[in-house]
Amino acid sequence: MILINLLPHREARRRARRRAFFAGLAASAVVGAAIAAVWYGMLSQLTAAQQARNGFLQAEIGRLDAQIKDIAQLRSEIEALKARQKAVEDLQTDRNMPVHLLDELVKQTPEGVYLTSVKQTGQVVQVTGMAQTNERVSEFLRNTLYNSPWLEKPELVEIKTAAQGPGAPRDARRLNEFSLRLSLKRPQAPAAASAPAGAASAAASKAT
Repeated sequence: MILINLLPHREARRRARRRAFFAGLAASAVVGAAIAAVWYGMLSQLTAAQQARNGFLQAEIGRLDAQIKDIAQLRSEIEALKARQKAVEDLQTDRNMPVHLLDELVKQTPEGVYLTSVKQTGQVVQVTGMAQTNERVSEFLRNTLYNSPWLEKPELVEIKTAAQGPGAPRDARRLNEFSLRLSLKRPQAPAAASAPAGAASAAASKAT
């Protein structure tokens, strides 16, 4: 017996293919939405993590800024204290400066020279005196230049033969009248001078 299908099979296959196409399209849309959701979640996590790191960095930067301000304030206070200490030390030194000046003039004045006047104006000292020879004046200048911790920059202003008095004998030795200018200086503090030596000795002891 022969069976003949009289139903529209072509339309049925076309509808089946259409349903399969839409089913695949729907599945693709679902898979795409799932992938997009996963990607969005990952981006959200990465963004949140980066924001957390940024917040941590901002907090650390703020903390470091506060520490820098504190350090700058401490430095300014230290500099102010150093300035005050130096002012006090300079004041104490200036108070004793006339004593050191007279003491140094006594030490550095060679034999054959005597001083007639000493005048201090600030850090400049004007000295006048009498000397037996010009070499004595030169020796006085060398002493104040190289041997004195309190005197510096000696400058000869004038030297001339002193006038003899009316009753002086003709064969009397003529004296030279001179005038010179000196500058006062403050010697280095013993602590500052001994600090490098102490550091050097400590380094040598460590090396041994």
